[in-house]
Amino acid sequence: MNPLEAIGLLLALLAATTVLGLVWRARQGRVARVAGDVITPADVAATAPFGPAATLLQFSTEMCARCPGTRRLLGDVAAERPGVVHVDVDLTHRADLANRYSILQTPTTLILDATGRVRARVGGAPNRAAINSTLDAITQHSHPFITSQRS
Repeated sequence: MNPLEAIGLLLALLAATTVLGLVWRARQGRVARVAGDVITPADVAATAPFGPAATLLQFSTEMCARCPGTRRLLGDVAAERPGVVHVDVDLTHRADLANRYSILQTPTTLILDATGRVRARVGGAPNRAAINSTLDAITQHSHPFITSQRS
């Protein structure tokens, strides 16, 4: 391979990795609406019950740099909303849960409705406004009386 071909190949690889990195970065923290499985506290070995209106189920690990900030954010959001609970599950020694729920990065947050059905998924650190908007849609659909009390 001559030097010109090697430089061209190197530039093509650099461009491809840059594009992939920008796409990955743009997807971080976005709420993806999904219609998923029903999860119970026993399924994830949670010690606390799920919320009567919604549950913010966070998956984290010991070495996750963004997990403490996400934990604070989701805890604050849950504290502001009646019937919403934040549950944090440590995957450090629970690879079975990571495989079962397809957790490829931490933090990952699943937003569950009142029945425990997965309604949305957030990979990476979530955005407060997007979480609130999703909870509004879930709680309004599931329990209209909760949102009418908050006006």
